[in-house]
Amino acid sequence: MEWNYTDIATMIDHALLSPDLSETDLMHGLFLARDYKVASVCILPYAVSQAVEMLEGCHVKTSTTIGFPHGCQSTAVKATEAFQTLEDGAEELDMVVNISKVLSGDWTYVTADINAVLEPTQEAGEKLKVIFENAYLDDSQIKRLCHICGDLGVDWVKTSTGYASTGATEADVLLMRQHSPPDVQIKAAGGIRDLSALLAFRKLGVTRIGASATSAILEEARRQLQLPPLRGGNLHQEGSNY
Repeated sequence: MEWNYTDIATMIDHALLSPDLSETDLMHGLFLARDYKVASVCILPYAVSQAVEMLEGCHVKTSTTIGFPHGCQSTAVKATEAFQTLEDGAEELDMVVNISKVLSGDWTYVTADINAVLEPTQEAGEKLKVIFENAYLDDSQIKRLCHICGDLGVDWVKTSTGYASTGATEADVLLMRQHSPPDVQIKAAGGIRDLSALLAFRKLGVTRIGASATSAILEEARRQLQLPPLRGGNLHQEGSNY
């Protein structure tokens, strides 16, 4: 094996982002993330304080979304959302670019929009992932976003929200890795539901994935490593491509 359990678990941001997520589902997902010792649990902004409390004392980070899922909020609203979630204890923010402005080629707006979230995140000592939503973009737009994010110094560029028509593709990841500086990491999300898919993206240089099929992925990893199972079944959020 070229990997161990920790290598795989710490690639996963366990996604709890479905709009029909109940309080029971949320608690189940937080316990699941803690039990499997994933990198983070990504929850909607209202639940950040609750997640921070639940995850206290373990190494699982609380991550949340900004401008989710379509990126169409004003820059001021995104900045306010970032300030609030950071104050509530979020350690990693996943923001969606303004897709309309990207498609319109308004790169000045796009840059300022990202920076308005990046600045408070960096001031708080936390990390930012920028979601492109590649399903709607062509290669030239993806390249331009990579260059903008590299110049600004974001922590990750991310393929997708999981709510568009397509999610992560190997071609997009290769393009993003080629046009991002080495210190900008790549996160893939959308449609990654088994260990083989995760490992394929890992070989391409992906360091994080967004997934709701966390249990299925990590139980398969444990089987291959001949480790005892942690749980049966799989918490998978229908209605999302995560």
